[in-house]
Amino acid sequence: MSKHQEIRAHYDNKTITVYQAYNKLIALPAIKNNKFEAPFSFTRMAWIKPSYLWLMERSNWGTKNNQDYILGIKLKRIFWEKALQMGILTDPDHLVYKSGLEWEQKFKEAKVHIQWDPERNIEGSKLQERTIQVGISRFLIEEYNNEWIEEIIDLTPLTKKINQLRKQGKYSEAKRLVPKERIYSLPEVIEKRIGVR
Repeated sequence: MSKHQEIRAHYDNKTITVYQAYNKLIALPAIKNNKFEAPFSFTRMAWIKPSYLWLMERSNWGTKNNQDYILGIKLKRIFWEKALQMGILTDPDHLVYKSGLEWEQKFKEAKVHIQWDPERNIEGSKLQERTIQVGISRFLIEEYNNEWIEEIIDLTPLTKKINQLRKQGKYSEAKRLVPKERIYSLPEVIEKRIGVR
């Protein structure tokens, strides 16, 4: 039975793919070098998302200003799970924290933020299931860039193709091209920490 909040992702034994959208000045050097460089900001939080369709909703299929390049970032799973182990939810979930005060104290010191948002389908509609996005703070962003990333893939052409099929009403064809995502299992202690349920 599907859970209400769970991680679904495209992954293999070593890596998990997360998605981000950037402009050309950030995206092209990142694709070339498999790491980010200025004007990418190393002083603000970077939000990474393992749901392709959620990012499509956020970036309007790569058509929003400064979000026209869709990147698939392959992270080493050991670091992805490290981030989750450090994560603090962006709201005081009563099933995770004993009190609002406990959450507030932890959130102030958090190096990783965890947020659950409604998952989307190929048509852009909200689903009952919620999907995770993970905020990597400025305290970890250099490590993220230098150690966590295995490869950065340009998914812009694929995204344009899928979106074109959507515009033609060919949702079944479009859905077949979406990166395949499946449930990403975690140790129970991490699931409890980040609100998987």
